[in-house]
Amino acid sequence: MASLQAKSARRKIPGWLVMTVTYAVSAGSLVWALHGYDFSQIQAAILSVKWAWVLLAVVLELAVYVIQGWRWRVLLSPVECMSLRETVQAIYIGLFASNVLPLRPGEIIRGYLLAKWGEIPFSLTLTSMVIERVLDGIWLVAAFWIAASQMNMPPALVDFAQFLAFGVSVLAALFLYILFRKQHAHSFLSSQRWGREFLHVLDQIHQLGNWRTLAATFGITCLYWVAQVLPVWALFRSYDMDLSFWPAAGVLVIKSIGTVIPSAPGNLGVLQSVVKLALTLLGVELNVAVELSWMVWVVMTLPPLAVGFIAVLFTGASIGEIHRHAHRHLDSPAPQPNPKS
Repeated sequence: MASLQAKSARRKIPGWLVMTVTYAVSAGSLVWALHGYDFSQIQAAILSVKWAWVLLAVVLELAVYVIQGWRWRVLLSPVECMSLRETVQAIYIGLFASNVLPLRPGEIIRGYLLAKWGEIPFSLTLTSMVIERVLDGIWLVAAFWIAASQMNMPPALVDFAQFLAFGVSVLAALFLYILFRKQHAHSFLSSQRWGREFLHVLDQIHQLGNWRTLAATFGITCLYWVAQVLPVWALFRSYDMDLSFWPAAGVLVIKSIGTVIPSAPGNLGVLQSVVKLALTLLGVELNVAVELSWMVWVVMTLPPLAVGFIAVLFTGASIGEIHRHAHRHLDSPAPQPNPKS
């Protein structure tokens, strides 16, 4: 056993290597995002922007996470009745963490916070987030194929989307199988040595698998995706661009797929490069595409960062402390007393 643990330790990828690759991807993406831009046009670009539309985009972007908090609250309602304030606060703190800490720990942190505040098992909040991602994936794939009819998608992006669609289909089918065939799934996992470790996940899916709340969650997810498109559309209007809802949806889809890859905190560099790519596919002039890619990054990063900072202050702890506690609970998830702020 000791030898196996030693081999596992030796095979572990060094943290410094992960960080180096992550920041190298962001740096390379940032260089490409700025390539070809005429920097002499910066002042004229700032003066030409309709800032009322940018302000609307900021308000709409902040509202997205209220809808996400509503969805999370509904999804968890069969287990615990959390308040909308708690779910939204946890989400904003998670966003803050992902924007200032490496390797995007925000999902783990928001799950930990809600588990602490509501005395919910940490593993159950993580399971609820997996269900969220499956629902997000279904709507993302649907939006991609609609947006693809509006844009000339690169073959590599189409291939990745097809791979994503396959993965989402498998997860959705597995989820439905667990809901409809609980005994079969339980028997199968019990008979497998590796499967016994996932029996608690199966039980948690059934705890959350209330058809009424799942149907409501699925519908809210549609609203959640529509809400994410609206800030992009508002930014189009800030540049007097005659592009409708669906091109904005296409930009959002490409941004969502492109930012899956590891990058620096706040998706710096990667977000700008994928949004620039999406806009050029729509025929947007290069300088405007670069400027708008930065505007999208600012609207999607800085306002949630500011609100997340305030949300952290209300906990009475630093984000570093919350991060450490979250990882400690992830390694050893045990019931904890409720130190709710």
